[in-house]
Amino acid sequence: MTRGVRGAICAEQNSREAIFAATGELLHEMLARNDIDPEHVCSIFLTATPDLNADFPAYAVRENGLTGVPILCAVEINVPGALARVVRILIHLNSDKQQNEIKHVYLGEAASLRPDLKGE
Repeated sequence: MTRGVRGAICAEQNSREAIFAATGELLHEMLARNDIDPEHVCSIFLTATPDLNADFPAYAVRENGLTGVPILCAVEINVPGALARVVRILIHLNSDKQQNEIKHVYLGEAASLRPDLKGE
């Protein structure tokens, strides 16, 4: 069965280092909390808010070892007043887990995007 795992994190600033650090941290948490074997990952879709343009978050995924996985980056919709400096990740994977067993990961300031997930 194919499942989706969502996550988000805020980068500290618009720099390659900050984008890579935030993306790497979020990716590691998503993989760990869901016990994901990279061989089961079908694809990864990332977005970044328009204020994060110093580098591509997808490069950070590649630097973290997922070199054979199809990855796509896009710019998040520029909604006035929305949370700034956000990297979002959607991992598609093959899994035997039920939908309610998937642990979506929202770290730091980005936890405010999904208050319904607090405590998970």
